[in-house]
Amino acid sequence: MVQKEKKVAIVYDWIDKWGGVERLLLVLHHMFPSAPFFTSYVDLQSARWARGIHIKSSFIQHLPRFIKKSRLLSFFFYPLAFESFDFSEYDTVISVSSSFAKSIITKPNTHHICILLTPTRYLWLYPTQYLGVFLVSISAKIIDFFKKWDKIASRRPDNTIAISHEVSKRCLKYYGFCPPVIYPPFDLQYWVKVKKSILDSNYSQNTNVTHLKQFYLVVARLEPYKKVDVVIRAFKGRKDHLVVVGKGSLLQKMKRRAGKNVLFMEDLSDEDLGSLYSNAQALIMPQHEDFGYVALEAQFFGCPVIAYDKGGSKETIMDGKTGIFFHEQTHTKIRAALERWDKISYNLRHHTRQYGEENATFFSKEHFEKSLYRIINCDKPKQA
Repeated sequence: MVQKEKKVAIVYDWIDKWGGVERLLLVLHHMFPSAPFFTSYVDLQSARWARGIHIKSSFIQHLPRFIKKSRLLSFFFYPLAFESFDFSEYDTVISVSSSFAKSIITKPNTHHICILLTPTRYLWLYPTQYLGVFLVSISAKIIDFFKKWDKIASRRPDNTIAISHEVSKRCLKYYGFCPPVIYPPFDLQYWVKVKKSILDSNYSQNTNVTHLKQFYLVVARLEPYKKVDVVIRAFKGRKDHLVVVGKGSLLQKMKRRAGKNVLFMEDLSDEDLGSLYSNAQALIMPQHEDFGYVALEAQFFGCPVIAYDKGGSKETIMDGKTGIFFHEQTHTKIRAALERWDKISYNLRHHTRQYGEENATFFSKEHFEKSLYRIINCDKPKQA
């Protein structure tokens, strides 16, 4: 536990969606229920999970939506927003960051711990996917400037924790240091309750897939770097179905391009999501994951995973026991993986039911909490 006299604040880039990271934020909220959340802006319509949390947003809250959502335009506002927050009354500040939250400025008596989700994705990893080739080419000097700023900001936390070895390696590549790893928390007790609720005779499935004899599943935000469009293309001409759970900027575009065997769903309860995992042939993960929380969800419900063999998925999936991998993010490689899957699906489904829940417990909430408390209760590292 945290020493009682310590006052804690939590910082996140923006609160406007629901996903694996938001599950981590809820665990932090339960660990520190009186800690306010500082963020650039909040949209409680899209982030209903945050209702009831004390949230302090920046001046970006009052800017037009198109500026908030534009990565290029927002470059000029987000650094100022986070650098303007005052944390002088807090003993410990925990930033959860994939971009700007790590850049907060704290005084010497405040311990800043950063849970790093990834180095800033649209600066270092996928600039053309977020901004387009044309904008990247004409904005090269601006992007270079913000890369330099981002490297400086990455050194501001007193302790940085990476959520996977994949993220730690990226940090070494782009920022020049290699942080220790603490895996995000998988709340086993919560998911056990969800599973029991599904088995309850009063549970009524709301996903409209009972008529499907066989279907595969994708659970992801529909953004360019998630590569869901590649899976949709792989299912063209196949007799089995693909169920896509998620929403994002590419939703309408994907719906227009998808075949009749592709179903789209969003805003599902965890019971409905768990029911899909329980009945799907497999979860398909085409993205280069930072960690891959949904892979743990799927395995917990006995659903094997067909995943791209780079990134955090390699750390959460047991190759040959709870999933298989493909080597390129192309529709042809996914089709080849599906053909391979057809030959070994019986054994993999059996093994996933046997090992999946046990694998998920390795990433337990209790381990995450103990590891984080240990860092919080240690003295702040001395600056060199």
